[in-house]
Amino acid sequence: MAKTQEHRIVMMAGPVRSTRIIYHALKSSLDIKAVIIEKQVSRYRFLTRRAKKLGYWNVIGQILFRSIVVPCLKAASVKRAREIMDHYGLSDENIPECVIRRVASVNANETTAILKELSPDVVIVNGTRIISKSVLNSVPAKFINMHAGITPLYRGVHGAYWAMVQGDYEACGVTVHLVDAGIDTGAVLEQALIPFGRADNFTTYPLLQLAVGIPLLKGAVQAALEDRLEPKPGAKGVSRIWSHPTLWEYLRWWWFRRVK
Repeated sequence: MAKTQEHRIVMMAGPVRSTRIIYHALKSSLDIKAVIIEKQVSRYRFLTRRAKKLGYWNVIGQILFRSIVVPCLKAASVKRAREIMDHYGLSDENIPECVIRRVASVNANETTAILKELSPDVVIVNGTRIISKSVLNSVPAKFINMHAGITPLYRGVHGAYWAMVQGDYEACGVTVHLVDAGIDTGAVLEQALIPFGRADNFTTYPLLQLAVGIPLLKGAVQAALEDRLEPKPGAKGVSRIWSHPTLWEYLRWWWFRRVK
């Protein structure tokens, strides 16, 4: 597929693995002019804000889960993760430094200045903090995000995992949506389920979501460039924001429902 040369496409992202995977998956068909990458929020500041919101006991449980369970799951899933990457032709190689524009935050004045300089038609968002209205309104571009969950049911993080915990397998998937100032509340463009199996777990669900979601994201970007975006109704049900599981939550759902 030939690149879209007449349009300007920019990525605005966090310094995470999925940013690299998305960039390499899209660059062959979309002419991405730049990748604006924000600095990671300091660990102390991140945990302090989360503790105020969720409570210190929950945050301690989340830290224990991330430091004990996740490394074990990753070690046990090396082969499965490689199978997914190879099967879908995904790459997590570093993005060429010449393409990257580094900023302190997506909401910093320097970010707005870069967007105005680049004047993009579409901004692909991935793994950033919540983007302010002033940044979203700084350029007449469509901001499009791929969310790891079916909205509005599974906003926040780890949508596939939480859908499985709920036994909601018909909502275990990925959403491509327009970005607004809320948390995964933008208009839905595309949604799809992921083909998970017994070999998958908390650490491989995101790879499956990327694999299934990237073609949807690519199609949405093309539609935006051709001015033919058609928002769709999201999944019916109660809208909820989900967070990271605590150690005891994970162990509970693994024991009672065998959700890995």
